[in-house]
Amino acid sequence: MTCTTLVFQVVPRTPQANLSDMPRLVNGGQGNHFQGTSNGIWSVALKGERKVDLKISKEWCTFQLNRDAPFIIPKFIPAFMEIGRERELGWCNPHLNKHQKAAVWHILQGLARPSPYIIFGPPGTGKTVTVVEAIIQLHCGLPFSRILVTTPSNSSADLIVERLAKSGACHPGEMVRLSAFQRDPALISSIVKPFSRSADDLARVVRSRIIVTTCASSGLLYSQEIRRGHFTHVIIDEAGQAMEPEALIPIGLVSPENGQIILAGDPLQLGPVLTSSYAKTYGLGLSLLERLCARVPYSRNEIRFQDHGSYDPLLVTKLVKNYRSHDAILNFYSSAFYAGELEVEADRNIRESLCHLPFLPCPGIPIIFHGVHGENLQEEASPSWFNPAEVFQVIRYLQKLDQSGLCENDVGVVTPYRKQVEKIRSLMKRFGLPPYKVGSVEEFQGQERKAIIISTVRSCEEFLPFDLSHNMGFLFSKKRFNVAISRAKALLIVIGDPWLLSTDNYWRQLLDKCIHLGVYCGCTFNLPSP
Repeated sequence: MTCTTLVFQVVPRTPQANLSDMPRLVNGGQGNHFQGTSNGIWSVALKGERKVDLKISKEWCTFQLNRDAPFIIPKFIPAFMEIGRERELGWCNPHLNKHQKAAVWHILQGLARPSPYIIFGPPGTGKTVTVVEAIIQLHCGLPFSRILVTTPSNSSADLIVERLAKSGACHPGEMVRLSAFQRDPALISSIVKPFSRSADDLARVVRSRIIVTTCASSGLLYSQEIRRGHFTHVIIDEAGQAMEPEALIPIGLVSPENGQIILAGDPLQLGPVLTSSYAKTYGLGLSLLERLCARVPYSRNEIRFQDHGSYDPLLVTKLVKNYRSHDAILNFYSSAFYAGELEVEADRNIRESLCHLPFLPCPGIPIIFHGVHGENLQEEASPSWFNPAEVFQVIRYLQKLDQSGLCENDVGVVTPYRKQVEKIRSLMKRFGLPPYKVGSVEEFQGQERKAIIISTVRSCEEFLPFDLSHNMGFLFSKKRFNVAISRAKALLIVIGDPWLLSTDNYWRQLLDKCIHLGVYCGCTFNLPSP
């Protein structure tokens, strides 16, 4: 049989418990359970009296026990490199800002070990650029280093390889992009192909100093019986989108004595995408990055670390220079989510390129909140929702943007329901508009567009409990809200029902700001008292 998903529950330890002798029985629900000891989970019983024998995990449990001790009683680990603060490294990317350079410097020093080092990268702050520079500096500055770079998705892993290849610092043979068996070679770009190796060539892969792959595919390396500690550095980019068990796969390969773990991401953006109710119940929606950021050593402390961006510089660097958004757009999500610390660094010619549009309610401010009190409809064959009035307004604005000369890659439409996506695409085709990208927030995470249109769809309060139980929609989901409004570089257009949206605190703040700036238009609306 095929077993596609395992959900593990962490069993709390007690002072009296002897871990080596304690059997575990974790109820998975519906007759499913997992059983084992410290030698590892040895069998999985599934409903129907079928069993799957697993060859796992004495090594993992030993690793886990050994790894706990340094966190309780830390020991001194000397720096990888003695680098004076005033000494200039030979930067591959000369355009890095001081926060990005500080992150690379701390990674090279390795003083966070054995604790993970976190690059906290809010939207548009150049997190992946920083990760790429860190990889190059480790590769060139530490000849003994062996670096495993992982991400939750193939697209983000490919992006890192492309940037490393373009830097000229990494060549085939030194760096490998490891792909899973089932990946279609046609989906691999021409830049990545010279570095690409499949799981059939693992013996050659493990000889490379830099291996880039997904978190899940890094599990293939265990089949080569790589000794624990083979890698000096394990870097997980987009760590906020990886389930914690997923992140632990590459982490299990780092040296427990002097290895370093680097997590790069944003705990305030979307986390792991889960489809299993069991996974949600057992907390797999909380990434390792987000869990660590909630702990005292990694949390914000404006008093102790006021000279270091309010975070312990040995453990966290927060990037604050935003290279994406117009200041009117940036100021809102910066104050709502990032303590107002994000600074405008986007190219002026790009961020102000749409301030002259004639249909802006307030010239010079590239934000529109268009109030629409429509209705929520379903079609007989589909459970998804759409709002015809909002579809009409989306098409109307797309026509205006098309007439203003914006091309296909300049515009994106974000909406949470599949049927709304279909209706917008259908009318775009009928009116001869360019094939602008239309999709959910999840499809836009990590992306940006010159102009973003958000269609919220919901106009009826009675359906909100359904949305909440199915993790759908924009209301009462601050992470989804944050990602949606932070994709825009030069123009943000929100189309939605202001009466319903004002019941959510973050949408209410946005409405209040838009009314204050004079950029609200559409249906009559007065913001009710809280």
